[in-house]
This record gives sequence, C-alpha cells and structure tokens, in this order.
Amino acid sequence: MSNNLESSLPGMQELKAALKSAANNLFSVEVEPELTRPEEQFGDFATNIALQLAKQLGKNPREVAEAIVDKLKNLPILADVQIAGPGFINLRLTDETLAKMAFFATKLPKPYATQEIVIEYSDPNPFKILHVGHLYTSVVGDAISNLFSNYGANVHRVNFGGDVGLHAAKTIWSIIQKLGGEHPDKLLEVPIDQRAQWMAEEYVAGSLAYGDDERIDGEIKELNKKIYQIHERQDKTSPLAKIYWITRQWSYDYFEEFYKRFNALGFEKYYPESVTVEPGMKAVKENTGKVFEESEGAIVFKGEVHNMHTRVFINSQGLPTYETKDVGLILKKWEDFHFDRSIVITGNEIYEYMQVVLKAVEQFAPELVQKTTHITHGLVKLAGGVKMSSRLGNIVSANSVLEMARHANKEINKQDNEDTALGAIKYSFLKQRLGADLIYDPAESVSLEGNSGPYLQYAHARACSILLKANFQEQSLETAKADGLEASERSLARKIGEYPEVVAKASDELMPHHICTYLYELAQSFNSFYEKNRVLDNARQNIRLRLVKAYADVLKNGLNLLNIASPDKM
Repeated sequence: MSNNLESSLPGMQELKAALKSAANNLFSVEVEPELTRPEEQFGDFATNIALQLAKQLGKNPREVAEAIVDKLKNLPILADVQIAGPGFINLRLTDETLAKMAFFATKLPKPYATQEIVIEYSDPNPFKILHVGHLYTSVVGDAISNLFSNYGANVHRVNFGGDVGLHAAKTIWSIIQKLGGEHPDKLLEVPIDQRAQWMAEEYVAGSLAYGDDERIDGEIKELNKKIYQIHERQDKTSPLAKIYWITRQWSYDYFEEFYKRFNALGFEKYYPESVTVEPGMKAVKENTGKVFEESEGAIVFKGEVHNMHTRVFINSQGLPTYETKDVGLILKKWEDFHFDRSIVITGNEIYEYMQVVLKAVEQFAPELVQKTTHITHGLVKLAGGVKMSSRLGNIVSANSVLEMARHANKEINKQDNEDTALGAIKYSFLKQRLGADLIYDPAESVSLEGNSGPYLQYAHARACSILLKANFQEQSLETAKADGLEASERSLARKIGEYPEVVAKASDELMPHHICTYLYELAQSFNSFYEKNRVLDNARQNIRLRLVKAYADVLKNGLNLLNIASPDKM
C-alpha cells in the first residue's frame, strides 16, 4: 500500500504518526512504520517497528518494543498495547475509535485531487465485432478508472482502435464484392440493427479470402494504401471514401450502444489509428539514425540491445505498423492531457510488443514512459476453453455473454433483471486476480449463494430492508461512545473499518479483485452477526442499526467502484 494513500486513512494516520514520533523522540531515528491486520484476538493492528529499529540501532528488539509501548500507552485512540514474540507490537483500538472507523469507512480521502490520469482500455477495432475479450477489458478499465476517480483524480477514459490497416482493407474489399462494386447507396439496404454483425461477417469473408489468391491479396493491399490516402486527402466524396466513412461510423455507433447497454461510463475520447499515424510517423522519422534504423527498406527498432526483439515501425512500402501508431498514441495522449499518469490495459498477448514500443519511446521521450503503466489480463473462455478468433468468426460476442447471463438468471433465480445479469458478469470477471485466464460460467455467475455479484446485491438489499423496517434515521456517534461495543458488534465494526485499506490496496496494485474478496468476506461477517444478534426491538438497537447502515454503505460504495448496481430490493 502506498504511503500516499495509507497516510490519509483515519485511525491508521494517527497510529503511524504516533509510532514515528516515538521512534524519533526515543532514538532520533526517522522510520516509516508498517501496520498490518493481525487475527482479531491479538488486536486491531500490529507493527514490526521495533524489529526495524533494533536492526538499525543494534539493540534488542524486545527492549525497543518496550520503550515504544510505554510511549503509546496514553494515546487516546488505543485501548491496549501488547508486545508479542521477539518484538512485534499489537495495538487494540478503543471501541469509540473502531466505531468511528466503521461509520466513516466510505468517507475516503482525495489524495489525487490535483492529478490528471489517462486510462486507456477496451480498444475495439472498427469493422469488427465486439467480443467477450473487449467486454472483459471494459469491465476492468471501468473499475480501475473508478478507483482513481474515487480518490479525486481527474480521470480521462480513452479508447484506441484500428480504423486503418489490413483488417479494414479486408472488410472494405469484401463489402465492395457484396455491393457489386463501389456503390455506397446500397449500404442503405442493410437494416440498422444488423449492421454490426453484417460488417463482422464481411471481415471474416475478407480474412478468409486473403492469402489464398495472389490477385485478391494484391487488391486488398492496394485498398489498404487507398484507405490511408482517404485520410491524407481528407476525401469524403469519392464512392470508396463514402463506403469507408459510412461503415466506420456504423462501428462507432455500435460501440456506443454496447457501452451504454453494459452500463459503462463511456469514453471521453476515441483515438482512431488514423489520428495517431501522423505524430507516430513524424517521431519515428525524426529519430531514425538515433533510435530507429533502416533495414531492407523498412525502419526498425533494434530491441536486442535492450534484451528485446527487433520490430518494424515503418514497413518497406512506407506504411506505418501498429508500433508506429502506438508511438503516435502516446504522444497524442500527452498533447491532449499532459497526464501525471497514463495506464494502458490490454491482453497478455501484447505484453512483449508493448515493452518494445515503450522502450523505443523511452529513448527520445523518457518522461512519458516513466509516467506510463501497462497492465495486462488473460483470456476469457467459456466452459470448454476454446480460443476465439474474430478472423475465423468463432468468437463469443459481448452481447451474447449478457444474453447467457440473463438466460441463466431466468432459469436459476426465476428473474429477468438486466442489472442482476450485468452484476453477475462484472463480478465474475473482477473477482479473479488480473493477469490469468478465466473461465466464465453463466450459471455460477448468477448464483444467489457463494461468491457472486447477485449474492452481494442481495446482501445490500437485505440490509436496506432491515433499515427500512426500522424507519432508520442517522443516530449520533455518541451512541457508540456511551454504550461501547459487545464482542460481536466489535468484530463487525472492525471488518467494516477495513474498507479504506482494501480500496487503497486495490488502487495501489491496480487489482480490483481485492475489493471483491473483501466485500464477500464482509457479507459473510454480517450474516454471522445477524444470525446471532437481534437488531430490531433490542436494547442495543441504535448501535446495531448504525452498524447495519455502515455495512450497507460499504457494500454500496464497493459495488459502485466495480460499476455494479446495488439495488435496495430484489
């Protein structure tokens, strides 16, 4: 967990300050204390600061711990301080402090309030269908964007896609065959609701035709050049240009519809490759002879010098490759946002490719690479684990995944609720640690039992029903101060109060699964509490309702970070 986030968390902030002060006053040493969460019976926090200091001072860690404990005994937020083992210090908070940490668990700090953060994700290519991989990246990107927005950053969500290149040429070539020539007026005959699928089928047809016939290959390569020329000349009127611009817009309309349906927050900016070509080409050409070099008519970056592989940035025909377009994208993002940080989310399969691109840019714009973080994820597979290929047409579309979840929800839960189906999909994707492949099981994802999105949605609805039944109104914090906490109440408050630390860890590591794991554990803790403790019509109703409210608030806040609806009733 970064000191930036951790240092501003309530409770932890005061403990860290007290530990630093003790180390300074006793030993004239500056140290950054580490706090961990021990098992509940040992305390609320633990620190190994005595062991850290003993190593520096050449002292017995137990003696160091005793001196620090003596300094902490009068700290108002602590009920007890104990030494364990060779010098670990266990810290038990007062009930009042623990209750406050629970009640204000969602009041998170805003340490990134002055930062501009660009997050690039989803990245579908026009002229192709959106598949489950795009859905996965979109879900992950939304969650990570929410984490930074939550801490006050000005987040710019951007999307990069290939509107030029061989895939576009293959699609346009097949469309021309379908239309019987360059007849843009005939595109009006394609029904609006079938346009995305129609284009996807033409891409498959063009891909299958390419490589089998030299004449066809030549036509597609020539079209590829012409599409670049359409952009260079800003051609909007020729028949070929009209076919290109109309079908490209169909893709962007389809993307917007997709993001809206999946309750994604949308993108501030789309970067088509046609926009990044010019700055990319300019940068590569200006640095040829310094960073890049000519090789057999092409311009390449010799990655072997950096223990990487060589990649072509401008091919022998003078056309930019994906690498050059990515160089242009980095430069465009900097020009548009002057970011403090840029996060790029892609599949694992382009990790090495991106390492080469970033290493090339590092040679002439090192500050941009220092500010860039590239994170990757694995493949999404359905049961059976068949690898998908849009080129071959055997993909699972993003929309079909939603239909699978809706169908499973109808069959298993007798519900037809799109929020539940969306929650099921998103949580199934996010609960897995980012990086590995995952298998999506629609039936498992919609289960109202176990570690699932609908289970947590139901948990929130259940908490809301308790508050509604009690006609709950916010109570004064003095309730907790006057009554103290019973053991079971204390245990629940402790778990609720962990939330800010979990969000900080998820943000620092760019790993939303930490929030999923915590929310599931929290719901289990509450269920255990609720089974053994009467909340309504009880002498301790006030404090217990405050805990129920704090629990519901954390569930709602956590689900919102994951971009999952938190219904009041189900």
